Amino acid sequence: MQEYREQEFFEKYSVRTDLALEAHEVVVQQEGQRELPGVKVSTSKKEHAVVNRVIVENEMGARMIGKAPGRYSTIESKALREHNREIHEELARYLAEELDWFVRDTQLGPEDPILVVGLGNWNATPDALGPRVVQNIMVTRHLLGMTPPELRHGLRPIAAISPGVLGLTGIETGEIIMGVTDRIGAKAIVCIDALASRSVERLCSTIQISDTGIHPGAGIGNRRLAITQETLGIPVIAIGVPTVVHAATIVADAMDLLAGQPPSGEEQDKPVQPTTFRVDPRSFMGPQAAPPAPAAPQPSREQKQQLIQEVLAPYMGSMIVTPKEIDVLIDEVTDVIAGAINILFHEGVNYDKVFQYLT
Repeated sequence: MQEYREQEFFEKYSVRTDLALEAHEVVVQQEGQRELPGVKVSTSKKEHAVVNRVIVENEMGARMIGKAPGRYSTIESKALREHNREIHEELARYLAEELDWFVRDTQLGPEDPILVVGLGNWNATPDALGPRVVQNIMVTRHLLGMTPPELRHGLRPIAAISPGVLGLTGIETGEIIMGVTDRIGAKAIVCIDALASRSVERLCSTIQISDTGIHPGAGIGNRRLAITQETLGIPVIAIGVPTVVHAATIVADAMDLLAGQPPSGEEQDKPVQPTTFRVDPRSFMGPQAAPPAPAAPQPSREQKQQLIQEVLAPYMGSMIVTPKEIDVLIDEVTDVIAGAINILFHEGVNYDKVFQYLT
């Protein structure tokens, strides 16, 4: 069902994104309406971040933004791309608070085991977010089984795995998670995965949490077995960070800027910086050049998408792009996510010293 929603959304708006907030922004801009039926959005500003909550209430809202019914929380902060330990500790606190919003509805007991899953390919840096977070998780299931409750000091039984990808193991990631979940009796799953964004500005500066699970590889068109509450039978909380953007999106944004329009998904009232680039060769021929011809009418959304596909398809196909400093960016956001998970599920961990528990 979710695959059809996303395909319908792409065919209508020519946009691919894993972020519910971006999908909502695209619909609001292109449809010209501030409120969408079946979708509620709230925003709160904090000292170092902006927190947006999107609630898709029904199937009508799900089809409008191409996302499954459920709750989505997005934390946006440019500081995620900076090396600032103090601010990152504060961002970890924000993330822990948002995660708690999801955990409260799972009715987990203090002794219920949780499985943390780091999705992705550890050999490809843009896709290595999940495995790197797992390396910094405080795993305690093997210890708490031998420790009396009075000595556990607010620690919950946590297990963690990095199942790799189908190309490395020959096994569907969802199948591995199903087997481990049944074996250890996990009561909830937390999945961490890299996402695809439609905005370059949101790469490694945004964290999304949702209770709708994860479809591995969906952001790059490589759909696998879904990891959701419907397939596993227990609550699934997904944490994702956009690390790649489609090349077609970058080209489309460039075309919008050349036309003096804000890129798709940006606020309409936000001033657009004029570009000094000129595509008319006569502008480089000096004062004796013939006067420029009248401006041609702007292409429609469908015409622009067709042009982009014709230009990119022969050479790059469905190429995706990641920042050149992705190694450093992944390390920074990894610490924030791992720190938030540690302080949420282990009440004995001090907020002020959370980063001391990271390797």
